[in-house]
Amino acid sequence: MADQIAPILHVSRPSGEKRLGVVRRLYPGYFALVMATGIVSTGLYDIGWSTMSGLLLIIGAICLVVLLAATAIRVAVFPREVAADLSAPDRAYAFFTFVAACTVIGARSAGAGLPSVACVLGGIAFLAWMGLSYGIPVRLVLGPRPQPVLAGVNGTWFIWVVGTQSLAVISAVLGTAYRGHAEFVHFAGLTAVLMWSVGVVLYLMVATLVLTRLLLLEVRPEDLTPPYWVTMGATAITVLAAAEILAMPVTPATGAARPVLAGLGIVLWAFGTWLIPMLVLFGLWRHVLRRTRLEYLPQLWSIVFPLGMYATASMELGRAVGLPIIEEIGRTWVWVAFPAWAVTFTAMIVKLLVTLSARVTPRLAQRMRPRAARSDS
Repeated sequence: MADQIAPILHVSRPSGEKRLGVVRRLYPGYFALVMATGIVSTGLYDIGWSTMSGLLLIIGAICLVVLLAATAIRVAVFPREVAADLSAPDRAYAFFTFVAACTVIGARSAGAGLPSVACVLGGIAFLAWMGLSYGIPVRLVLGPRPQPVLAGVNGTWFIWVVGTQSLAVISAVLGTAYRGHAEFVHFAGLTAVLMWSVGVVLYLMVATLVLTRLLLLEVRPEDLTPPYWVTMGATAITVLAAAEILAMPVTPATGAARPVLAGLGIVLWAFGTWLIPMLVLFGLWRHVLRRTRLEYLPQLWSIVFPLGMYATASMELGRAVGLPIIEEIGRTWVWVAFPAWAVTFTAMIVKLLVTLSARVTPRLAQRMRPRAARSDS
């Protein structure tokens, strides 16, 4: 019996793997789609567009489930590909999009009156962050190096900062949501301050590495990919985390950190604002001067997320420190982030439909040939 089953498994396994080609090639940073959708939903909610915000929250939650299922299948069926991504300096830190995706949807769910969902997603995100935060650096430092690690440093490394600060955000949001539970608020406040502090130091480290790579090694058009926008997105989520902590009930940890949170929040907001024209110039150099084709890629969500995060962070910081002009800039910037999300989402759907059509049409043609032959006879 075993001898009879073995050939069947030998044939069916490659066939199944061929059908899962899309999953096999799944970009590890595709959870940026969820991050972008969730934060734009939050921005729309802040300006009073509750219905559209709720719709984007539902879309983000569905995308999170679909991507989680696809990633689970990829881990089970294609473990070598996943291990290769985790060992590649230019792709490994993209896995932190999963951490940020869980926390962004969780924080938005808490705002929608579902703090229990935020707790579950926050716990999952923290466990993933722990594994990735120690596993990836240890692998890059102690593992084999086909080429210098510095050559693989790019904008995706800032997603490490984003994932860290997203835990500070959800901790602060949960501390506010459960303000009636003093012990939990104290724990949430301490966690938020600690994660925010780690995130700030990580930003300085990653920024130094990225700048060193850009200045010492040749920069080609294919090197300046959309994830470099996370340079600004990382500052924005650090600002948002500071604002959310300032809005929490005062605890010993948050009280001691308030001057630093407010001061660095304004500094980083200003620096993130300064970065926007620089990033636009990089894009013009890549697509206009060097004529790199602009088409839909999963990495484009790494542009939409920073745009939405900048809008939300500006509104929250303006309220927290009493600067209406910053809040108004954030409210206006929502109308940059939301159209960017809509265009990118539409491009993704069109790309998906074109891909499905290209695969289905040959199959239909093959099925129709025998019928046509029978009718001719």
